[in-house]
Amino acid sequence: MKQPEECQSMAEVRAGVDALDEEIVTRLAKRFRFMAAAARIKPERSHVRDEERKAAVLDHVRSIAIASEAPADLIVRLYDQLVEASIQYEFEEFDAR
Repeated sequence: MKQPEECQSMAEVRAGVDALDEEIVTRLAKRFRFMAAAARIKPERSHVRDEERKAAVLDHVRSIAIASEAPADLIVRLYDQLVEASIQYEFEEFDAR
């Protein structure tokens, strides 16, 4: 896969995006397995939503985005949606046990 700065065609850009999407989805799948583990470990349903932890995750992601010279506000908004989806998934896993 070429680096973005090396791309000379849309085919190269798309190949890079497709490769990254495969990596991202694979890592998201692993992240959701951690959410399933959290649902298994937490003793009470009320422990699933943890606003303090959510804030810490978003702060951490903002720091990573800034260090990576990525659009931090956009990344944080995406992660907010991911964390909310993760919480809902964890509720579903908790209720299924």
